[in-house]
Amino acid sequence: MSELSLEGVLEKIETIRREVIAAETERVDREYRWPEASLRALLEAGLGGLVIGREVGGLGGGLFAMAKACEAIGEACASTALCFGMHLAASAVIAAKATRDHAQRYLAPIAAGRHLTTLALSEPGTGSHFYFPQTALTPDPGGGYVVAGKKSFVTSGGHADSYVVSTAAADPLAAPDEFSCVVVGAGAPNLRFGPEWKGIGMRGNASRPLDLDHVRVPRQDLLGEEGDQMWYAFHVVGPYFLVAMAATYLGVATAALREAITHVGERRYAHSGQGLAQSPVLQHRLGSLWAAVERTRRLVYHAAAAGDAAAPDALLSIFSAKAESGDCAVNVANEALTLLGGIGYREGGRPERLLRDARAVHVMAPTTDILRTWAGRVLLRQPLLRD
Repeated sequence: MSELSLEGVLEKIETIRREVIAAETERVDREYRWPEASLRALLEAGLGGLVIGREVGGLGGGLFAMAKACEAIGEACASTALCFGMHLAASAVIAAKATRDHAQRYLAPIAAGRHLTTLALSEPGTGSHFYFPQTALTPDPGGGYVVAGKKSFVTSGGHADSYVVSTAAADPLAAPDEFSCVVVGAGAPNLRFGPEWKGIGMRGNASRPLDLDHVRVPRQDLLGEEGDQMWYAFHVVGPYFLVAMAATYLGVATAALREAITHVGERRYAHSGQGLAQSPVLQHRLGSLWAAVERTRRLVYHAAAAGDAAAPDALLSIFSAKAESGDCAVNVANEALTLLGGIGYREGGRPERLLRDARAVHVMAPTTDILRTWAGRVLLRQPLLRD
């Protein structure tokens, strides 16, 4: 990353956390508000192009840079980190086999902070199996394609400037596992979003259903070749999507741990003057929580670095990183709430929000159970998608 060092990226994020995100996080959660100010600040700081090439104005980072960024943002606001992570993942998908036209119309504006993109992969009928889309892509007699289908849980739905959409292969003779990816602009006719997101956590991610009612897409907005979607799924979408989520929830776990450490370190009993920090039981529990967060951090960093290096264990590590990060975030947020006692159990406080945000991780596709099954199949040299 010669244009801007990773240290420089993190310094910019720290400034944005302090000056923008910190002031917006509570309102984002309370009002189910998409974190526009925080995301715009990240884009305007030049971070929107974090994972795309320097030849189009990007910073040339990869999975490791994204992991560090999403962890830092997630510690302050999980919704902002998830939206930003999905933008980076979609940017990586567009860049993976970008044409000159893609570079001009999408990547350059992304790098310049003028374009926010996201993924539209999950569907109501396929659930966690996002890699088997049913959305139809058919040739348009007038040229290009027509996209028809429904997507679910589209992060930044209705706010992004473009959507990376997975579709069934246009060729009726294509193999059952061949699908395609296209970019659909936010202004495309017959593109309709469903109701605003009302989840118990991750309330700012604007995760909305999307109806593509015979949306016309120019031929040049096909990504790669027809039938390339499975390649994208496991070489680009999967790694970037999973590392973004793993790092986001690592940030949640870190925030919860710090809440607990601060409370135990400062709290004293009025009747004796003794501090909670003197309790061996609490010392033991905090030491255990720190170890859980730190070993998860090391796995997430290893997985990201392995993905960047195309190491043999990259997919196994990436699958496990998201699963482990999810368990860590839920467990640490829950334990932190216990350590904070009645103070932490108050409605509307940060500990409560962290626990609600953390709990979403196990239902976000691919789910924890699927990821652990995939990891086992990799170890046993079994087909990954046999069912």
